[in-house]
Amino acid sequence: MKIATRMIKNMTKEATVCKTKMPWERGLRREALIARRDAAPAPQLKRTA
Repeated sequence: MKIATRMIKNMTKEATVCKTKMPWERGLRREALIARRDAAPAPQLKRTA
């Protein structure tokens, strides 16, 4: 059982060091981006005849 305990400890340690963004983390960042985009006034485009 010592090998399993060591493996779990190592996996837990690596998980705390991991810097990869998980999909649920990106979702909140994307929602904030969309909210900022929708709150900003639309740019005025020059129209030609």
